[in-house]
Amino acid sequence: MKYLDFEKPVADLAGKVQELKAMEEAGNAVGIKDEVSRLEAKADQALADIYSKLIPWQKTQVARHPDRPHFTHYVKNLIDDFVPLSGDRKFGDDEAILAGLGRFRGTPVAIMGHERGHDTQTRIKHNFGSARPEGYRKAVRIMEMADRFQLPVLSLVDTAGAYPGVGAEERGQAEAIARSTDMCLLLGVPNISVIVGEGGSGGAIAIAATNRVMMLQNAIYSVISPEGAASILWRDSSRAIDAASTMKITAEDLLELGVVDEVIEEPVGGAHREPAQTVHQVGNAIENALQELVGLSPEEIRKQRRERFLEIGQNL
Repeated sequence: MKYLDFEKPVADLAGKVQELKAMEEAGNAVGIKDEVSRLEAKADQALADIYSKLIPWQKTQVARHPDRPHFTHYVKNLIDDFVPLSGDRKFGDDEAILAGLGRFRGTPVAIMGHERGHDTQTRIKHNFGSARPEGYRKAVRIMEMADRFQLPVLSLVDTAGAYPGVGAEERGQAEAIARSTDMCLLLGVPNISVIVGEGGSGGAIAIAATNRVMMLQNAIYSVISPEGAASILWRDSSRAIDAASTMKITAEDLLELGVVDEVIEEPVGGAHREPAQTVHQVGNAIENALQELVGLSPEEIRKQRRERFLEIGQNL
């Protein structure tokens, strides 16, 4: 388990438990099961206490935890008969956005999302989830295909933002993001997005301008990272904690503002502690959202999506 800085009390207790268990296995101690149980219960309570009062910056750290479920985990556990689709038919393929066709609990769907990778090799391969223009043009291609064959579109968002490199800018990064966002809004089929980790800037909204936008409890969603906002506002990226506290980036804040429609509860201690449970809960939320949209005509779907975004902030 990779413990975050604010989880140190839990890490200390877990370390003591491991020491006692090792002593017991080595035969150097007897009758310590009660102490182990007591420490484990204390660690569980400490974890629950910590996660009941996380500040926005701590939620940012949880959202970025390397062991959170990624796109490939969701596809493996939620999508049957998955067929990956690659390339934008213009320049090449981008591994930061993965996409394909499959069956979600019996329903044929198109699914796409950011993949960050789980170790050094895969993180480099997927460019840490920061897509280049061809990634968003691939997303447009998949959405056009889904619209043609009347397939619902599912999007899983987990990116710090679109890749800002020179090559990406030369190939029209802004235009690609705009066209992907536009395609989301024009779809005549239901589209549902879930912010499963970090939803950053246009790189996130490009595949999240959908009928239903949901967030995991400890995910974040913002127009810029806290570090980027601090650099602009105070010329000091170390003030990211201050920026996070004022940016309204947490699921609870965004639900109140109407930016997201639902917050999906995570297990105590974050999605990375119980990934299978988290994936299942995300699947249930997607299934419920799809059921609400089934039977609507393309015109009704577009109208609902348009009104959803126009109503953001209206109740404040």
